[in-house]
Amino acid sequence: MQNPPAQAPSHPAPDRPFPPGGGPDARAQASVADGFSGSFVTRLAPSPTGALHLGNARTFLLTWLMARQAGGRIILRIEDLDGPRVKPGAIESTLRVLRALGIDWDGEMLVQSHDLAPYVDAMNALARRGLVYPSDATRAEIEAAASAPQEGVHEIRFPEHLRPAERPAAFDRPESSWRFVTPPGAVRFVDRFAGPCAPDPGATVGDFVVWTKRAQPSYQLAVVVDDARQGVTEVIRGDDLIDSAGRQLLLYRALNPTFNLGPEPRHTHLPIVKGPDGKRLAKRHGDTRVETYLDAGVRPEKLVGLLAFWSGLVAQRQECSAVDLLPGFELGRVPRESITFTPEDDRWLRA
Repeated sequence: MQNPPAQAPSHPAPDRPFPPGGGPDARAQASVADGFSGSFVTRLAPSPTGALHLGNARTFLLTWLMARQAGGRIILRIEDLDGPRVKPGAIESTLRVLRALGIDWDGEMLVQSHDLAPYVDAMNALARRGLVYPSDATRAEIEAAASAPQEGVHEIRFPEHLRPAERPAAFDRPESSWRFVTPPGAVRFVDRFAGPCAPDPGATVGDFVVWTKRAQPSYQLAVVVDDARQGVTEVIRGDDLIDSAGRQLLLYRALNPTFNLGPEPRHTHLPIVKGPDGKRLAKRHGDTRVETYLDAGVRPEKLVGLLAFWSGLVAQRQECSAVDLLPGFELGRVPRESITFTPEDDRWLRA
């Protein structure tokens, strides 16, 4: 499906695939370095595990504004590898919301599940370097092996002593879960919005999963492979993913020698939208799905106006379009702190 941009022509960027079964010389030699000499390539990467809510929409709007103002290219990628949680109709819902808000993209959208070969190629490369290994340890077994209780932690740390001394040199068990050998120490990068960052995956999650028992790549690996092969130069998303950036940079650096990936993408992590309780916007805060508001008759210009108000781009809640915001957009106007969705916001939208 194609949705041509309404703004100035974008800069074309070649696809940079990981060829199935390819080795160090199998990949095309196009370098991502070209993306740092004036071009700007970013992505919208919704997951069809649910409908887009106002927090997602705000991040996508800011991504669109940054790219279009720079004359850049926007890729639409559907991250649908979490099979059991994918909701029927979610992709169609996402496309409807983006179009209603005036957020367009360039070229055909990529659906991750349609071709797993690039991820298999990456796993083969990591296995040849001894950087991954199969591990079918359960959460209960990992918790039992941990040195201290980790109650309430979403992702418990994988203890180093569970890492095997010898690792296979081939990715030969795709039906098993595989983990990445995480080195100690902080992964440092300078974020365009958050400033200097130094997540430490070795201390927080240890050896993390890069391939799942569903015979599919994990989110962490898939994001790195897709960003690299699609020539993404700018990763723009919520600041709740700064820790993930550490893991993804480790994978990028591990794959770079084999595939000549070039410079790492730059990161812009933006404050997320939260509910009145200070937690990430979710179902517990009521129905904040953009499609729900559209179905209730709320005009898209009202939704964009609220997102713009949250982002410091307008002084008060007011109707506007995404295109209206382009001339005066400055990333520096976006508030540094997280945004709170209030009952007043909801009332204004529905008025």
